[in-house]
Amino acid sequence: MPAPRRRRRASHAALARMCLGGLAACVVATTGCAGSPRVTRPGTAATPASLEPPPGVAAPAHTLPLAPPVAAMPSPAVAPDGLSAALTRSRQESQLMQDEIVALREQLASTSSQLATVRAAGMPVTAAPMAAGAVPPGTMQSALSGLALPGVDTRFDGSVVRIELPADALFDGGTANLVPGGVALLTQVAGEVGRVYPGHFIGIESHVDTEPLTNASWASPHQLTAARAAAVFDFLTTRTPLRESQLFLVAHGSNHPVVSNATPAGRAKNRRVELVIYPERAPGE
Repeated sequence: MPAPRRRRRASHAALARMCLGGLAACVVATTGCAGSPRVTRPGTAATPASLEPPPGVAAPAHTLPLAPPVAAMPSPAVAPDGLSAALTRSRQESQLMQDEIVALREQLASTSSQLATVRAAGMPVTAAPMAAGAVPPGTMQSALSGLALPGVDTRFDGSVVRIELPADALFDGGTANLVPGGVALLTQVAGEVGRVYPGHFIGIESHVDTEPLTNASWASPHQLTAARAAAVFDFLTTRTPLRESQLFLVAHGSNHPVVSNATPAGRAKNRRVELVIYPERAPGE
């Protein structure tokens, strides 16, 4: 056999022996391709399997460390006293407006219910006849804009005009004694009413809130409101051009609040004296 061929066969034989040796080592050290159990030499401990995930694979959620607690957000700084007071006043004014809206809605619902009852009964809906010489409602309402009373609540109510005066601006607390500011206010109002609504009937209607009376002089809220209406009547008839023949008194006590008495602002608004101007004129006018 030529020498080159012998050398090639020897090289092939050596390569085959190396492959067989490597294969035998793999069978002894690891499991087979079919998943047979790993062969372990007697007397040697099995190497524990690592639970670390291979690179690029996320670890199970339960093996991850807990996240540190999130620090609590700091509480907002306390508002300055001035801002707190303004916020409180704003809330009270908002509550007062809501109470007025509720009262108006209740009045509207009552009127609508009465109208529905009349219609269901088949009765004709007609306006109440006006007294002889009475001023038409449209004229009463349009004249309201001529009253120069800044800061005083005035409103048109059906066929009458209501001028609402705070009782706290007229009287000492819990009494029927007029204060100097109340005297000036009544003088101004009487002059405007006599100018815009000359000779009209005027009701002096007095109201209080539902708080218990602190002055032992009055046995009931009606007594206090009657005394206050009388004090206004006496002042208007003796110190202004208004005459006794066109004035009358009504003491409501706490029966007719315009807003809820649940807040101090609401109770203050319910303590009032209303001058109610009617479309009819007193005799001789």
